Amino acid sequence: RRVPAGKGREIVAAHRMEAQKKSQTKTIILTIVMIGIVAYSFFTGNLLWGIFICLLFATFARQFLGRDDALIPKLLVSNYNRQHAPYIDATAAHAGALLGDVRHDPFQSGGLETPAHERVEAGDIHKSHRGVLFIGEINTLGIESQQSLLTALQDKEYAITGQSERSSGALVKTEPVPCDFIMVAAGNMDALEKMHPALRSRIKGYGYEIYMRDSMPDTPENEAKYIRFVAQEVMRDGHIPHFDQGAVKEIIREAKRRSGRKGHLTLRLRDLGGLVRVAGDLARAENASVVTADHVLRAKKSSRSVEQQYADRYLEHKKDYESFYREGGKIGRVNGLAVIGGDSGIMLPIAAEVTPAISGTQGNIFATGQLKIIARESVKNVSAVIKKFAGKRIEAIDIHIQFVGSYDGVEGDSASVSIATAVFSAFEKLPVRQDVAMTGSLSVRGDVLPIGGVTYKIEAAAQAGVRTVIIPKANEDDVMIEDSYREMVEIITVENIAEVLENALVDSPRKDAFIRKLKDTVSDEVQEKEADAEAGAV
Repeated sequence: RRVPAGKGREIVAAHRMEAQKKSQTKTIILTIVMIGIVAYSFFTGNLLWGIFICLLFATFARQFLGRDDALIPKLLVSNYNRQHAPYIDATAAHAGALLGDVRHDPFQSGGLETPAHERVEAGDIHKSHRGVLFIGEINTLGIESQQSLLTALQDKEYAITGQSERSSGALVKTEPVPCDFIMVAAGNMDALEKMHPALRSRIKGYGYEIYMRDSMPDTPENEAKYIRFVAQEVMRDGHIPHFDQGAVKEIIREAKRRSGRKGHLTLRLRDLGGLVRVAGDLARAENASVVTADHVLRAKKSSRSVEQQYADRYLEHKKDYESFYREGGKIGRVNGLAVIGGDSGIMLPIAAEVTPAISGTQGNIFATGQLKIIARESVKNVSAVIKKFAGKRIEAIDIHIQFVGSYDGVEGDSASVSIATAVFSAFEKLPVRQDVAMTGSLSVRGDVLPIGGVTYKIEAAAQAGVRTVIIPKANEDDVMIEDSYREMVEIITVENIAEVLENALVDSPRKDAFIRKLKDTVSDEVQEKEADAEAGAV
């Protein structure tokens, strides 16, 4: 039953007062009767019998006369004195908390039971009636709960029953309870796979699906929002000092760097909020009146993620055991680069060898290092590039590719440029410069395509002691490395595999002849593309 806000309290209070009056009247009558029985039995000399009869009478009255409080209604959802529409956060709520439940009653007889309606508990869908229901990580809801949620959205009402089949509440079911709410659900991309198809169809048909951006344009207006963000984090913490202009500029600079895109600011504010608090704690430990840029720079070193710390240990370990080289030339060995955890780069040595085919006629490509789907496909693409540019038949040879020390597996295609360079080196017996590291995706036509995490990869190369890094031309504007690394590495941008090999192979007459042949092939490719473009325009 729905009543105006505040009226429900009055109804419950009135029923409670009426029940108290009835209970008092019954108690008075029962007391008088029992006193009369005891008095009569006393004067007739049967006092024990009188007491026994009183006990039986009291038990009978308790069992059959009923409880007056059982008639008091329960207020499920109260909006008394509420000035705004309700907002309920149902993230990680179990089925009972979300959909409502009926509590179990261990005393179900003998006059000790709790009335069924008193055990009914409203769910978050009912508490958010005429308001907003927020569910984060919606894919954590079970399929049954999602189906019930869909029913509530469609019918705008949902009956409450016990959620556990082993509970006495499962035998209780209310009339449909109103639940007309606006649902806001959130989740990562993997949440779509675990959502009930009908629920998602309902959202797409009657609502909106929004893919949130992870960065925003670097404009004066958005930088002003970042200044406000820093101030809010300081006020929220309540213990750290405010930031001066230099410290705020350093936070904004870090926001640009973490966006991974030129001219953008990251929207991963939770991580930056952690940086703000660490910088504030450093300033507070020094009894500084304000946080300076120096505090922020030191905070960036001390608040490194687990992945970044792992990357540092990884590089230290590889240096100790000479897992990668930083000088000289090696045939079939390339210093590749990779990203772990989304914000940390590591060196990924790649080795290649060419041998006669085991079968004698049919060649194969063997790649080791726990390669995942996209990485395995990129290895296959490299074979097309080799066939085209090497000018040799590879049917009678086996190509062995090893990702050295990749204990956690390899995914993505950003190592395909490194793979191609290692294979070409092994094919032509041309050594690769070990003071060079590289990253980039390679098309089957030999074009070098953009990749992600270029800033972190360059910094990892600098930390490893490599002096030159080759990256895709398309990623040139995405490079936002720390100032401390700028003097440590030279960055070379390339557009095709010929340019990669020209900068990666050790200088020699054989190298020059090989590069000329590659460039002639690339030149033919460019002419074909221009001809195709002109034909398309016509």
